Amino acid sequence: GKNIAVITDAGTPGISDPGEVICQKCIEAGIRVVPIPGPAALINALIASGQPTRRFCFEAFLPAEKRERKEVLEDLRNETRTIILYEAPHRLKRTLSELFEIFGDRDMTICKELTKKHETFRKTTLKEAIAFYEEEEPRGEYVLVFHGKERAEIEEEKAESWESMEIPDHIRMYMEQGLSKKDAVKKVAEDRNVSKKDIYPYSIDL
Repeated sequence: GKNIAVITDAGTPGISDPGEVICQKCIEAGIRVVPIPGPAALINALIASGQPTRRFCFEAFLPAEKRERKEVLEDLRNETRTIILYEAPHRLKRTLSELFEIFGDRDMTICKELTKKHETFRKTTLKEAIAFYEEEEPRGEYVLVFHGKERAEIEEEKAESWESMEIPDHIRMYMEQGLSKKDAVKKVAEDRNVSKKDIYPYSIDL
């Protein structure tokens, strides 16, 4: 029943220090975490989100123009750092749907009305958030904090992209990306975990 403060003289607690662990354990135990107003909403959202804080990127509000929005989200799709976005209530549903379309389902925390009377933190997933706001109308200003993509998942997707390719096509793919034939052979050998000598014969006629 007591209130406990975490205070530091070396920056905001929870940003790339053990305060992150304290916050996560409190959330897991159902203990409310309240950030004291700091330099920006993004920092307050991040430290109380329960998402990783060591590395993060801040995109603020997404562009209003549809094509530009999609380009920004495509750039963020394989981002491994924690991602922080701002969003207004009248655009929240649309943004969540667009994020799900490009990111797939993803762990996230929805932070609302930070440092105000109705401050809330909802640790959820994109799919669950979309369903939640089908039933509840968004109100207030939002900060969306997303778990970055796991590197293992990126490597798995890369492997899937070439596993069905013939070796010459695999080499050609890298050459079309601007690599020399020699470097393309090296990359294909690395991808397939074989020697360059095994790959080189397939490159002769390219």
